[in-house]
Amino acid sequence: MSEVPPPPTKPLANRLVDLAVFGGVVALLAVSVQAVELHRLPLVLANSDKIGKFASGFLRPDFSQWRLLVSQMIVTLQIALWGTTMAIVIAIPLGVAAARNVTPVWIQQPVRRLLDLMRAVPDLVIGYLFIVAVGLGPLTGVLALAINTGGVLAKLFSEAVEAIDPGPVEGVRAVGGTRLQEVVWGVLPQVGPLWTSYALYRFEANARSATVLGLIGAGGIGQLLFDSLNGYAYSQVAAIIIIIVVAVSLIDLLSQAMRSRLL
Repeated sequence: MSEVPPPPTKPLANRLVDLAVFGGVVALLAVSVQAVELHRLPLVLANSDKIGKFASGFLRPDFSQWRLLVSQMIVTLQIALWGTTMAIVIAIPLGVAAARNVTPVWIQQPVRRLLDLMRAVPDLVIGYLFIVAVGLGPLTGVLALAINTGGVLAKLFSEAVEAIDPGPVEGVRAVGGTRLQEVVWGVLPQVGPLWTSYALYRFEANARSATVLGLIGAGGIGQLLFDSLNGYAYSQVAAIIIIIVVAVSLIDLLSQAMRSRLL
């Protein structure tokens, strides 16, 4: 009877690095307890009766203006759709340019820093910048989502490119293909399904982000939501929330069905 080999163990240096990383995370959590005011957490239970009284205003949703609410929800979805589509157009070239196994470092690093900037600036701030250029309305929301989501997708796209099998790329190179042909015939066929899956995930997220952009006047149902909140019209707020939940759930079901066919 053969002996069972012992489980693999990491070298001591690697284990020390792991310990330092996880220890650092734990230390950061401990240091952040005061900053995030976790000592006030018991107030959630102590004031639960107040929360209940406030939430009771949402128990009678008012669908008297359902046509307006549905039409504005459709506008919000259109903002998310166009924002995601423009983000994909931005992300494809930037994602390829940011991949370590495709472009030289003098191109890759500046592109990566640009993507850091695009991801770091919040949608609301980008939206305010575009309000100056194009004014209030859905186009502001589209452009804000396109910039931020373009940075996120480009980062994901580049990581997908870096994980490809180099064989097809080397095959195109062996028959005299150009760098562009290597990307088109060796890279894109491998990452296409995963890129599509990432784009669908971001469309789901953008359907919610487009609602928040209504806060700055980007149109859609988000603007109605914040107007209703400011007017203490909680019954209408409840109706808006229900419509948003239904719309996001339908998007989720549709994207799951599409992803199941791709992967």
